[in-house]
Amino acid sequence: MSRGTNQKFKFTYLMKMMQEKTDDDHALTMPQIRKELEKYGVTAERKSIYADFADMEKFGVEIIKEQIGRETYYHVGTRAFELAEVKLLVDAIQSSKFITQTKSRNLITKMKSFVSQYQGSTLQRQVIINDRVKSMNESVFYNVDEVYTAINENKKIRFKYYKWDINKKLIARKGGDWFELSPWGLTWADENYYMIAYDEWDGNVKTYRVDKMMRISILEEKREGQKEFKAFDMSKLSKTTFGMYGGHKKRVKIQFENSMCGVFLDRFGKEDINFKPIGENWSEFSVEVSVSQHFFGWLFGMGPKVRLVGPDDVVEELKEYGKAYFKGME
Repeated sequence: MSRGTNQKFKFTYLMKMMQEKTDDDHALTMPQIRKELEKYGVTAERKSIYADFADMEKFGVEIIKEQIGRETYYHVGTRAFELAEVKLLVDAIQSSKFITQTKSRNLITKMKSFVSQYQGSTLQRQVIINDRVKSMNESVFYNVDEVYTAINENKKIRFKYYKWDINKKLIARKGGDWFELSPWGLTWADENYYMIAYDEWDGNVKTYRVDKMMRISILEEKREGQKEFKAFDMSKLSKTTFGMYGGHKKRVKIQFENSMCGVFLDRFGKEDINFKPIGENWSEFSVEVSVSQHFFGWLFGMGPKVRLVGPDDVVEELKEYGKAYFKGME
Protein backbone atom coordinates (compact mmCIF):
# COMPACT_ATOMS: atom_id res chain seq x y z
CA MET A 1 0.00 0.00 0.00
CA SER A 2 1.41 3.40 -1.01
CA ARG A 3 1.80 6.03 1.67
CA GLY A 4 -0.51 9.04 1.73
CA THR A 5 0.67 12.61 1.22
CA ASN A 6 -0.14 13.57 4.83
CA GLN A 7 1.11 10.39 6.49
CA LYS A 8 2.95 12.21 9.29
CA PHE A 9 -0.38 13.65 10.48
CA LYS A 10 -2.10 10.24 10.69
CA PHE A 11 -2.54 10.22 14.47
CA THR A 12 -3.80 13.82 14.54
CA TYR A 13 -6.32 13.28 11.75
CA LEU A 14 -7.49 9.98 13.23
CA MET A 15 -8.18 11.53 16.63
CA LYS A 16 -9.88 14.56 15.03
CA MET A 17 -12.06 12.34 12.85
CA MET A 18 -13.11 10.04 15.69
CA GLN A 19 -14.04 12.99 17.91
CA GLU A 20 -16.03 14.73 15.18
CA LYS A 21 -17.78 11.78 13.54
CA THR A 22 -18.47 9.38 16.40
CA ASP A 23 -20.33 9.43 19.70
CA ASP A 24 -22.52 7.07 21.73
CA ASP A 25 -25.10 7.02 18.93
CA HIS A 26 -22.78 7.12 15.92
CA ALA A 27 -19.91 4.73 15.24
CA LEU A 28 -17.62 3.71 12.36
CA THR A 29 -16.33 0.37 11.12
CA MET A 30 -12.64 -0.10 10.39
CA PRO A 31 -13.19 0.14 6.59
CA GLN A 32 -15.11 3.39 7.13
CA ILE A 33 -12.32 4.76 9.35
CA ARG A 34 -9.68 3.98 6.72
CA LYS A 35 -11.84 5.58 4.02
CA GLU A 36 -12.26 8.76 6.11
CA LEU A 37 -8.50 8.92 6.64
CA GLU A 38 -7.94 8.73 2.90
CA LYS A 39 -9.89 12.00 2.57
CA TYR A 40 -7.07 13.62 4.56
CA GLY A 41 -4.42 12.04 2.34
CA VAL A 42 -3.57 9.36 4.91
CA THR A 43 -3.32 5.59 4.43
CA ALA A 44 -3.27 3.18 7.38
CA GLU A 45 -3.21 -0.52 8.17
CA ARG A 46 -5.58 -1.94 10.78
CA LYS A 47 -2.77 -2.73 13.21
CA SER A 48 -1.44 0.84 13.15
CA ILE A 49 -4.93 2.21 13.81
CA TYR A 50 -5.35 -0.15 16.77
CA ALA A 51 -2.03 1.14 18.12
CA ASP A 52 -3.19 4.74 17.65
CA PHE A 53 -6.41 3.96 19.52
CA ALA A 54 -4.32 2.70 22.44
CA ASP A 55 -2.24 5.91 22.36
CA MET A 56 -5.41 8.04 22.32
CA GLU A 57 -6.37 6.55 25.68
CA LYS A 58 -3.20 8.19 27.08
CA PHE A 59 -4.54 11.55 25.87
CA GLY A 60 -7.86 10.93 27.62
CA VAL A 61 -9.76 10.01 24.41
CA GLU A 62 -11.63 6.77 25.14
CA ILE A 63 -12.29 4.55 22.10
CA ILE A 64 -15.04 1.99 22.59
CA LYS A 65 -15.21 -1.18 20.50
CA GLU A 66 -18.65 -2.72 19.94
CA GLN A 67 -19.65 -5.86 18.02
CA ILE A 68 -22.98 -5.64 16.15
CA GLY A 69 -23.67 -8.75 14.13
CA ARG A 70 -20.66 -9.43 11.96
CA GLU A 71 -19.45 -5.84 12.03
CA THR A 72 -17.19 -4.22 14.61
CA TYR A 73 -17.82 -0.55 15.33
CA TYR A 74 -15.65 2.05 17.06
CA HIS A 75 -16.66 5.33 18.69
CA VAL A 76 -15.43 7.88 21.21
CA GLY A 77 -16.75 7.25 24.70
CA THR A 78 -15.90 9.56 27.60
CA ARG A 79 -14.96 13.12 26.58
CA ALA A 80 -13.55 16.09 28.44
CA PHE A 81 -17.12 17.44 28.46
CA GLU A 82 -20.25 15.33 28.24
CA LEU A 83 -23.07 16.54 25.97
CA ALA A 84 -25.24 17.48 28.97
CA GLU A 85 -22.40 19.57 30.38
CA VAL A 86 -21.85 21.37 27.08
CA LYS A 87 -25.59 22.08 26.82
CA LEU A 88 -25.47 23.54 30.32
CA LEU A 89 -22.59 25.83 29.34
CA VAL A 90 -24.38 26.84 26.13
CA ASP A 91 -27.48 27.73 28.15
CA ALA A 92 -25.36 29.85 30.50
CA ILE A 93 -23.73 31.69 27.58
CA GLN A 94 -27.00 32.30 25.75
CA SER A 95 -28.88 33.46 28.84
CA SER A 96 -26.09 35.79 30.00
CA LYS A 97 -27.33 39.29 29.37
CA PHE A 98 -23.86 40.84 29.51
CA ILE A 99 -22.56 38.73 26.59
CA THR A 100 -23.56 40.10 23.19
CA GLN A 101 -25.33 38.00 20.56
CA THR A 102 -22.22 38.00 18.34
CA LYS A 103 -19.91 36.89 21.14
CA SER A 104 -22.49 34.28 22.23
CA ARG A 105 -22.52 32.77 18.74
CA ASN A 106 -18.71 32.72 18.63
CA LEU A 107 -18.39 31.06 22.02
CA ILE A 108 -21.05 28.46 21.22
CA THR A 109 -19.33 27.63 17.94
CA LYS A 110 -16.16 26.93 19.92
CA MET A 111 -18.13 24.82 22.40
CA LYS A 112 -19.12 22.53 19.52
CA SER A 113 -15.53 21.28 19.33
CA PHE A 114 -16.12 19.42 22.61
CA VAL A 115 -18.77 17.15 21.06
CA SER A 116 -19.36 15.30 17.80
CA GLN A 117 -20.76 17.03 14.70
CA TYR A 118 -24.10 15.28 15.29
CA GLN A 119 -24.32 16.51 18.87
CA GLY A 120 -23.14 19.94 17.74
CA SER A 121 -26.19 20.29 15.50
CA THR A 122 -28.44 19.92 18.56
CA LEU A 123 -26.57 22.80 20.20
CA GLN A 124 -27.34 25.02 17.22
CA ARG A 125 -31.05 24.29 17.54
CA GLN A 126 -30.77 25.10 21.23
CA VAL A 127 -29.20 28.49 20.44
CA ILE A 128 -32.11 29.86 18.39
CA ILE A 129 -34.68 29.18 21.11
CA ASN A 130 -33.65 32.10 23.29
CA ASP A 131 -34.48 35.57 21.92
CA ARG A 132 -33.78 37.75 24.91
CA VAL A 133 -32.30 41.23 25.16
CA LYS A 134 -28.52 41.05 25.48
CA SER A 135 -25.72 43.55 25.90
CA MET A 136 -25.13 45.92 23.00
CA ASN A 137 -21.49 46.58 23.94
CA GLU A 138 -19.34 44.19 21.90
CA SER A 139 -16.24 44.92 23.99
CA VAL A 140 -17.71 43.74 27.32
CA PHE A 141 -16.04 40.35 26.98
CA TYR A 142 -12.62 42.00 26.80
CA ASN A 143 -13.49 44.55 29.49
CA VAL A 144 -13.90 41.72 31.98
CA ASP A 145 -10.48 40.33 31.07
CA GLU A 146 -8.88 43.78 31.35
CA VAL A 147 -10.35 44.36 34.82
CA TYR A 148 -9.19 40.94 36.01
CA THR A 149 -5.70 41.69 34.70
CA ALA A 150 -5.60 44.98 36.64
CA ILE A 151 -6.75 43.20 39.80
CA ASN A 152 -4.10 40.49 39.42
CA GLU A 153 -1.40 43.11 38.82
CA ASN A 154 -2.66 45.29 41.71
CA LYS A 155 -3.05 48.36 39.48
CA LYS A 156 -5.61 51.09 38.85
CA ILE A 157 -7.59 51.41 35.63
CA ARG A 158 -8.86 54.29 33.52
CA PHE A 159 -12.01 54.24 31.38
CA LYS A 160 -14.91 56.22 29.96
CA TYR A 161 -18.31 55.49 31.50
CA TYR A 162 -21.51 55.77 29.44
CA LYS A 163 -25.29 55.98 29.84
CA TRP A 164 -28.29 55.94 27.49
CA ASP A 165 -29.96 59.16 26.40
CA ILE A 166 -33.48 59.68 25.10
CA ASN A 167 -32.27 59.25 21.49
CA LYS A 168 -31.07 55.69 22.24
CA LYS A 169 -27.44 56.75 22.06
CA LEU A 170 -24.70 56.07 24.57
CA ILE A 171 -23.24 59.30 25.91
CA ALA A 172 -20.23 59.69 28.18
CA ARG A 173 -20.86 60.53 31.83
CA LYS A 174 -19.12 63.42 33.60
CA GLY A 175 -18.87 65.28 30.31
CA GLY A 176 -16.53 62.67 28.86
CA ASP A 177 -13.95 62.88 31.67
CA TRP A 178 -11.89 59.80 32.46
CA PHE A 179 -12.74 57.62 35.45
CA GLU A 180 -9.63 56.48 37.33
CA LEU A 181 -10.39 53.84 39.96
CA SER A 182 -8.95 50.92 41.89
CA PRO A 183 -10.76 47.70 40.86
CA TRP A 184 -11.20 45.07 43.60
CA GLY A 185 -13.69 42.60 42.21
CA LEU A 186 -16.27 41.61 39.61
CA THR A 187 -19.69 40.28 40.37
CA TRP A 188 -22.68 39.08 38.37
CA ALA A 189 -25.93 40.50 39.72
CA ASP A 190 -29.30 41.39 38.23
CA GLU A 191 -28.20 39.67 34.99
CA ASN A 192 -25.32 42.12 34.55
CA TYR A 193 -21.60 42.17 35.24
CA TYR A 194 -20.50 44.80 37.76
CA MET A 195 -17.03 45.99 38.68
CA ILE A 196 -16.50 46.80 42.35
CA ALA A 197 -13.95 49.59 42.64
CA TYR A 198 -12.62 52.14 45.11
CA ASP A 199 -12.94 55.82 44.23
CA GLU A 200 -10.23 57.71 46.07
CA TRP A 201 -11.83 61.11 45.35
CA ASP A 202 -14.73 60.50 47.73
CA GLY A 203 -13.28 57.54 49.64
CA ASN A 204 -16.07 55.11 48.74
CA VAL A 205 -16.40 51.69 47.16
CA LYS A 206 -18.77 51.81 44.16
CA THR A 207 -20.11 49.51 41.45
CA TYR A 208 -19.96 50.08 37.69
CA ARG A 209 -21.73 48.21 34.88
CA VAL A 210 -18.97 46.57 32.84
CA ASP A 211 -20.96 46.85 29.59
CA LYS A 212 -21.10 50.65 30.06
CA MET A 213 -17.30 50.90 30.43
CA MET A 214 -15.27 51.68 27.32
CA ARG A 215 -11.64 52.41 26.35
CA ILE A 216 -10.27 50.66 29.43
CA SER A 217 -6.54 50.91 30.09
CA ILE A 218 -4.39 49.72 32.98
CA LEU A 219 -2.38 52.39 34.79
CA GLU A 220 1.00 52.01 36.46
CA GLU A 221 -0.32 53.29 39.80
CA LYS A 222 -0.95 50.73 42.54
CA ARG A 223 -4.50 50.20 43.76
CA GLU A 224 -5.91 51.91 46.84
CA GLY A 225 -8.86 51.18 49.12
CA GLN A 226 -8.08 47.66 50.32
CA LYS A 227 -9.39 48.43 53.81
CA GLU A 228 -12.58 50.00 52.43
CA PHE A 229 -13.19 47.05 50.09
CA LYS A 230 -12.90 44.52 52.92
CA ALA A 231 -15.58 46.47 54.81
CA PHE A 232 -17.85 46.68 51.75
CA ASP A 233 -21.22 44.98 52.19
CA MET A 234 -21.77 42.78 49.13
CA SER A 235 -25.44 42.36 50.05
CA LYS A 236 -25.98 45.89 48.75
CA LEU A 237 -25.68 44.43 45.28
CA SER A 238 -28.58 42.03 45.83
CA LYS A 239 -31.56 43.28 43.89
CA THR A 240 -34.99 41.94 43.10
CA THR A 241 -34.82 41.29 39.40
CA PHE A 242 -37.85 41.97 37.25
CA GLY A 243 -38.97 38.82 35.43
CA MET A 244 -42.02 39.06 33.18
CA TYR A 245 -43.21 35.50 33.65
CA GLY A 246 -46.45 33.82 34.67
CA GLY A 247 -48.79 36.60 33.58
CA HIS A 248 -51.05 37.36 30.62
CA LYS A 249 -49.47 39.14 27.67
CA LYS A 250 -50.56 42.70 27.02
CA ARG A 251 -49.23 45.67 25.12
CA VAL A 252 -48.92 48.42 27.68
CA LYS A 253 -48.20 52.12 27.42
CA ILE A 254 -45.69 53.66 29.80
CA GLN A 255 -44.84 57.31 30.34
CA PHE A 256 -41.59 58.33 31.98
CA GLU A 257 -39.31 61.19 32.83
CA ASN A 258 -36.54 61.25 30.21
CA SER A 259 -33.82 60.58 32.80
CA MET A 260 -35.30 57.07 33.17
CA CYS A 261 -34.85 56.10 29.51
CA GLY A 262 -31.82 53.92 30.18
CA VAL A 263 -33.86 51.62 32.42
CA PHE A 264 -36.17 50.74 29.54
CA LEU A 265 -33.44 50.45 26.91
CA ASP A 266 -31.54 48.04 29.16
CA ARG A 267 -34.68 46.01 29.81
CA PHE A 268 -36.29 45.85 26.37
CA GLY A 269 -33.49 46.73 23.94
CA LYS A 270 -33.24 49.49 21.34
CA GLU A 271 -35.06 47.67 18.55
CA ASP A 272 -38.31 46.83 20.35
CA ILE A 273 -39.34 50.23 21.70
CA ASN A 274 -39.77 53.71 20.25
CA PHE A 275 -39.87 56.79 22.46
CA LYS A 276 -42.39 59.52 21.72
CA PRO A 277 -41.98 62.91 23.44
CA ILE A 278 -45.10 64.09 25.33
CA GLY A 279 -43.76 67.12 27.13
CA GLU A 280 -40.67 69.13 27.94
CA ASN A 281 -39.00 66.33 29.90
CA TRP A 282 -41.35 63.36 29.47
CA SER A 283 -41.77 60.61 26.85
CA GLU A 284 -43.85 57.48 26.34
CA PHE A 285 -43.63 54.13 24.57
CA SER A 286 -45.59 50.92 24.24
CA VAL A 287 -44.29 47.38 24.64
CA GLU A 288 -45.70 43.87 25.06
CA VAL A 289 -45.16 42.40 28.51
CA SER A 290 -46.49 39.56 30.63
CA VAL A 291 -48.60 41.41 33.17
CA SER A 292 -47.90 40.07 36.64
CA GLN A 293 -47.10 41.16 40.17
CA HIS A 294 -43.42 41.15 39.18
CA PHE A 295 -44.20 43.70 36.47
CA PHE A 296 -46.22 45.92 38.84
CA GLY A 297 -43.54 45.70 41.50
CA TRP A 298 -40.94 46.73 38.94
CA LEU A 299 -43.00 49.81 38.02
CA PHE A 300 -43.59 50.77 41.65
CA GLY A 301 -39.89 50.50 42.34
CA MET A 302 -39.16 53.35 39.93
CA GLY A 303 -41.37 55.79 41.81
CA PRO A 304 -43.13 58.90 40.44
CA LYS A 305 -40.83 59.24 37.43
CA VAL A 306 -42.67 56.36 35.70
CA ARG A 307 -46.40 55.83 35.19
CA LEU A 308 -48.53 53.21 33.47
CA VAL A 309 -51.27 54.82 31.34
CA GLY A 310 -52.78 51.99 29.33
CA PRO A 311 -54.63 49.86 28.63
CA ASP A 312 -57.36 50.66 31.16
CA ASP A 313 -57.77 47.12 32.49
CA VAL A 314 -54.05 46.83 33.24
CA VAL A 315 -54.07 50.26 34.89
CA GLU A 316 -56.91 49.04 37.13
CA GLU A 317 -54.92 45.93 37.99
CA LEU A 318 -51.98 48.14 38.93
CA LYS A 319 -54.22 50.23 41.21
CA GLU A 320 -55.50 47.11 42.96
CA TYR A 321 -51.95 45.88 43.35
CA GLY A 322 -51.00 49.27 44.82
CA LYS A 323 -53.84 49.15 47.35
CA ALA A 324 -52.73 45.72 48.53
CA TYR A 325 -49.10 46.81 48.53
CA PHE A 326 -49.60 49.87 50.69
CA LYS A 327 -52.10 48.09 52.93
CA GLY A 328 -49.44 45.50 53.62
CA MET A 329 -47.08 48.27 54.72
CA GLU A 330 -49.49 49.62 57.33
